[in-house]
Amino acid sequence: MTEPLRLHAPSRRDAVVVDLPVVLAPMAGVTNAAYRQLCREQGAGLYVCEMITSRGLVVDDPKTRTMLQFDPGEATRSVQLYGVDADAMAQAARILVTDFAVQHIDLNFGCPVPKVTRRGGGGVLPYKRERLRAIIRATVRAADEFGVPVTIKTRIGIDDDHETFLDAGRIAQEEGAAAIALHGRTVQQAYSGEADWSRIAELKRAVDIPVLGNGDIWEAEDALRMMAETGCDGVVIGRGCLGRPWLFRDLALAFAGETDRRRPTLGEVGQMILRHAELLVGIMGPRGIVDLRKHMAWYFKGFPVGELRRQFAMVSTMAELEALVAQLDADAEFPVGELGTPRGRQGSPRGKVVLPHGWYDDTCGTDLDLAEAELDASGG
Repeated sequence: MTEPLRLHAPSRRDAVVVDLPVVLAPMAGVTNAAYRQLCREQGAGLYVCEMITSRGLVVDDPKTRTMLQFDPGEATRSVQLYGVDADAMAQAARILVTDFAVQHIDLNFGCPVPKVTRRGGGGVLPYKRERLRAIIRATVRAADEFGVPVTIKTRIGIDDDHETFLDAGRIAQEEGAAAIALHGRTVQQAYSGEADWSRIAELKRAVDIPVLGNGDIWEAEDALRMMAETGCDGVVIGRGCLGRPWLFRDLALAFAGETDRRRPTLGEVGQMILRHAELLVGIMGPRGIVDLRKHMAWYFKGFPVGELRRQFAMVSTMAELEALVAQLDADAEFPVGELGTPRGRQGSPRGKVVLPHGWYDDTCGTDLDLAEAELDASGG
């Protein structure tokens, strides 16, 4: 039987306990309160709110506060926080706890987006070891005032010649982080190619805090294999659940030793879409139907939907959506050819990661002005 994941702040022994060591990765524009609830209805785990910036919290940005919505069923309020300034991150952590009753904070050091990395943020920031340490230390100490655990997520490094994950793990442990999640790709790879799970195993051997593995978990069996091969303490699910919230049911069954798997018919997928729409409208009002459009290609991937696919992608009202769902071939079986295949963005590896001038000159970075790296950031 898989052990629960226990996350605790440095001054507390009573941990946030995640009975099933499965974490929904924060994904910009996807893991809002509606999608988190939809996934949570399928199985246990920790479901993280989409990433928000420290600057947005500190300046009381209305959009940032709107993103921090939680439904009553969320047993553990979890948020991913991104920032490049230690003082601002500490202030933001206090705001999350006092104003939003957040119980777990995850720090993002993995974003591969060029407009972020060229300013020294995201997945390239861990190269500046002392800047990384300052941010983790300040955030952990601020959250520890309330007994709230802080975890971090990072990548292998900038590229094959500039790896940072082992130092990041060591620093995270020394500064009191409760766990570290590793995406088994470099910033240069972005989402292309295959994740290197051997680096997750390497990190697990190097630190004593829990290590979570991330990358290329498309089916429940992949999660079991990752844990068996790497010894990691849990898994982080990102693109694999796009259009497939029932993956969390499969994961719960797999970790319990069951072999049953959820293979929904097209009719059942239609009902899941309606439930998703209902939850989105509940938090966004009528525009929630428009927000649902981006999920349609994921939901219908591999299904024989034909011309309806385009209509679903343009739906504007609940009435239109219900009428379209009624036209689906409800008995169409799940396209098994899609099992184990990548979902969401992949792209191709970058020829070279664009960085600020002189980025490799030293590994300190405490005096750099990286404020612009906090603009337009997204997850990693």
